[in-house]
Amino acid sequence: MDPTELRYRRLTPEKVRALIGNPAPMAKAKKLDRIDAYFHRFIAHSPFVSLATADATGLPDSSPRGDYPGFVKVLDERTLAMPDRPGNKLADSFDNLAENDGVGLLFLVPGVREVLRVNGRAYPSDEPDVLARMHVEGKAPPMALIIKVVEAYFHCGRALIRSRLWDPDSQALADEIPSVGEAAVAQLGLDLDAAVIDRAAQDSYRTLY
Repeated sequence: MDPTELRYRRLTPEKVRALIGNPAPMAKAKKLDRIDAYFHRFIAHSPFVSLATADATGLPDSSPRGDYPGFVKVLDERTLAMPDRPGNKLADSFDNLAENDGVGLLFLVPGVREVLRVNGRAYPSDEPDVLARMHVEGKAPPMALIIKVVEAYFHCGRALIRSRLWDPDSQALADEIPSVGEAAVAQLGLDLDAAVIDRAAQDSYRTLY
């Protein structure tokens, strides 16, 4: 980022630390360099993970990944495997990994306020033994992401408590959001009925694997 383009005051690292304060010893100690039994159980029950990557310039991207609980496999205490299911074919994460193998994972379990953070390095693989563990509805993914774990730790539940993410009443917020078709028509300047795009999107969701 060019400092001359900054519109708002930028804090120094020292100022940021002064505002935040120092972490308690327990907060530092909770970071492990492996997947222990507690992390393993959390991953085995998680149906959703956010995958963060970055390109060679450091520009980040975060991609949502979801499947049946436990779709991310623990191969050993320092290795995870994530299936690559059908999507929009943009392959932003894989393009980034070709330039920068660092990844950050954020695992969620519905109803649990704490989240599991895993950071490490990753690469794509079509190893048959790994893919064989990822069959769903009779289909195996064409490839998987192999993640070498560098650090893993539980993150406190304040963010999910503040957001009320698991509160059923929060789903009323969905009524305030335009449909994907309405957004696409406006953003792309399409001469098309938004309902056509909405129906196409719903049709595409019928084929998940």
